[in-house]
Amino acid sequence: MSKVLSPQRTIDELKGLRALTGNADGAQRVAFTPEWVAARDYLRKRFEGLPVEMHDDAAGNFWATLPGESAKELLIGGHIDSVPHGGWLDGCLNTLAGVEVLRRISAQYDGRPPVTVRVVDWADEEGARFGKSLFGSSACSGNLDMDEARGLVDKDGITLPEALREVGIDFERVKDCGKELQNAAAYLELHIEQGPVLLDKGLALGAVLGTFGVERHAITFHGQAAHSGSTPMDRRKDAFFAAARMSPEIYEIAKRSGMGVCTIGSCTTKPGIVTSVVADCRITLDQRHLDATKLATMHAEAKAASERFAKEAGCTVSWERLWHIAPAPFDPDLVNFCDDAIKETCGVSHRLPSGPLHDAAEVCMAGIPTVMMFTQSLHGISHNKIEDTKEEHLAMSVEALDRLAGKTMAWIEAKS
Repeated sequence: MSKVLSPQRTIDELKGLRALTGNADGAQRVAFTPEWVAARDYLRKRFEGLPVEMHDDAAGNFWATLPGESAKELLIGGHIDSVPHGGWLDGCLNTLAGVEVLRRISAQYDGRPPVTVRVVDWADEEGARFGKSLFGSSACSGNLDMDEARGLVDKDGITLPEALREVGIDFERVKDCGKELQNAAAYLELHIEQGPVLLDKGLALGAVLGTFGVERHAITFHGQAAHSGSTPMDRRKDAFFAAARMSPEIYEIAKRSGMGVCTIGSCTTKPGIVTSVVADCRITLDQRHLDATKLATMHAEAKAASERFAKEAGCTVSWERLWHIAPAPFDPDLVNFCDDAIKETCGVSHRLPSGPLHDAAEVCMAGIPTVMMFTQSLHGISHNKIEDTKEEHLAMSVEALDRLAGKTMAWIEAKS
């Protein structure tokens, strides 16, 4: 590891950000709020003394660029915004680690590396205020649904365009930021795992294979309301009975898929009173897998099961798609580089998919070679004030990201 690289400096800067934008209830860096603006200013100041150009693009994404001999660009990215009462590392680890890697590269090459290196802080990855994740990166990739985003409203009745206007962003021009990716040759993102896989294996770091695709639906079983006292059990058309059978079934569907996951996250009944058989029962189903074919199979199996359970209960069933995103497998070469960088840093690596979505998914879908690196999360918990990672693992993650950046720069050079 270069003597210029200082993982401890990154840890100290993470603690400084926590002191600036957190409290006893956790991180409070919700996008487009004063706390987020303060966090952005804190990040911007970390680049002082470096020969970089800094600007915010049309969607409010922040870019710091170290020009290189080649216009081809290595991007190192993440997000500094948080959910309300969130963890101190979610998002900001990648941006502040990116600063440290950029310092090392600038020092090693006397401010002029062989390829251009950029650190990007994507705006509103979390979607905590308006319920729409990956705003800045999806605007940059061109995948942002403008009609949907235009109608998003927060709990105070403020629309997304109004909130953007308050921080100097013209909503109607946000997709202009796509030009930022025209020379991008690779994208790296470091993130805490947010789950228990590395923790359970006793490992510090892992190479991420890609982000899961998602099929998200509302499923409504339609039965018949009837008096709970006078209706015999064998005469009922109980919508809840049909819906309830989906719960164990989705576990079997997930098990058959290999690495897939299925979740029933909500359940609503009508008429919703204690003295009536349920007439309508609406459940939500979230299914995720890294393989598009297996994700489609999971969806088809769930639909077939719902129709079978409905028929057996004397009910009918209807499906409504809430959201869909395709799986985003990461670049095989970069996954290998990430794996090697981890092994060189701490001896052992593990390859795993990402269940949560990240900005890396949008960059990947824009056709840019992409990879993520995970570091262990204590308790397997994120989006919570108890989120934490051992400082030794944080230090390892900065070193491994730096090694990955070096390997990727050489790869970009070789391809040019």
